[in-house]
Amino acid sequence: MEELSNEIDVRRQKIDELKKMGEIPYKDKFDRTCTIHEAREKLGQRVKIAGRIVFRRIMGKFGFCQIRDIYDKIQISVGRNEFSEEDYNFYKKMIDIGDFIGVEGEVYATQTGEITVKAEKITLLSKTLRPLPEKFHGVVDTEIKYRQRYLDLISNEESRKIFLTRSKVTSFIRRFLEDNGFIEVETPILQTSVSGASAKPFFTHHNALDLQCNLRIAFECALKQCIAAGIDRVFELGKDFRNEGMDPAHLQEFTQVEWYASYWNFEDNIEFFKKMLTNLLKECFGTTVVNYQGQEIDFSAEWPRIDYVAKMRELLGCDFLDIEDLDELKKIVVDKKLFSYGELDECKSVRTLIDYIYKRKIRAGIVNPTILYNYPASLKPLARRNDKDERIVDVFQIVAGGQELVNAYSELVDPIIQRKTLEDQLKEKAAGDDETMDVDEDFLLSMEHGMPPISGLGFGIDRFLQFAFDCANIRDVVLFPLMK
Repeated sequence: MEELSNEIDVRRQKIDELKKMGEIPYKDKFDRTCTIHEAREKLGQRVKIAGRIVFRRIMGKFGFCQIRDIYDKIQISVGRNEFSEEDYNFYKKMIDIGDFIGVEGEVYATQTGEITVKAEKITLLSKTLRPLPEKFHGVVDTEIKYRQRYLDLISNEESRKIFLTRSKVTSFIRRFLEDNGFIEVETPILQTSVSGASAKPFFTHHNALDLQCNLRIAFECALKQCIAAGIDRVFELGKDFRNEGMDPAHLQEFTQVEWYASYWNFEDNIEFFKKMLTNLLKECFGTTVVNYQGQEIDFSAEWPRIDYVAKMRELLGCDFLDIEDLDELKKIVVDKKLFSYGELDECKSVRTLIDYIYKRKIRAGIVNPTILYNYPASLKPLARRNDKDERIVDVFQIVAGGQELVNAYSELVDPIIQRKTLEDQLKEKAAGDDETMDVDEDFLLSMEHGMPPISGLGFGIDRFLQFAFDCANIRDVVLFPLMK
């Protein structure tokens, strides 16, 4: 810490000295002729480029430095023959690693093939007070990595790759949906009812209207109102907020895309999503194969199917759909030696108990991309009931590497059944389940005015990127994760 303090003092003194020399330590602009990446393609040409110094070596009357931006880096050669003595001394004494500089000169290749700019003029653009992380190790402290992401991006190639790819992914999704007739809209983040998913919300108070509000947990109900308005294909890509537990795979603020298409059922959405995902992987990653937890997972191969209800019946040895009593179902689970009573304490309803079993006994063992379909109706209050068995809903999820990548279904558009399912959620809330929806009267009103057949899908961007880059923590793919 004392060494850092001394370094800052030295750089402050340089700033004072620069000002006394009539030099402006923080310029207002610099006219580049190209970016660093573009300069690498201009052998034999003069360029004006700018960037941050991340490496420097001075050997008497000659030296090298390296400047970079988020996209690329380039070597700069600085020789006494190209500079006046005054300018060369200025470069040696007043410019440090971390400073932003402008460079003018010709692009050439060294004997080892390194693309380099022979500097004829160097302009100090912005003086840094604090040193950068050590070049060859970068940011290794996790706390600094998440709190000071800019240092992580400056020093870590893998982080730069992740966040540049993240931008490509969201851009691709928007373009793919728009090319297929979808319209992007924005729906409210501040809402007056908890709807669209089974999750615990964040609450806040709207002073001007004196209203208790919540941050949205999903886009679903608002987007389906857009369908009712006649927007046949609609999507939103943005933030949702769920006030739930933190772990390496979950954040309370997360990014996802939801889309809804009129006249589709969930089978149409399966085909559409597979087409989108395989094309996304090809364009943004260059391959349909994801290396996750030491296994190669190929998304271009056939995706097998698992019937959720049939698999659960096999596990429990009974038709669990007929069981409404939580204690009765817990006894069956314990008798089957699937879990102990202590492990089931967090399950406050039949719905949450079923989901608990699924995540640990079915989902966890799935490696290759798999379609899970036919879900219990109690798990999905907004999904369409199956025509052959109303206890089952027309839902699918794509699971790979034990992770849920997407959640989609044929939407419930029957206002009578929808009201009942939401009222049933209130009973579960009264029994202690705090991950339930409210009766959203505005949403029900829109449904009573009529909705066409719909299929909708939700795709978590953070979770997908964590999976695709095989990151241990979801914060590794979120630019500025919330820290305590």
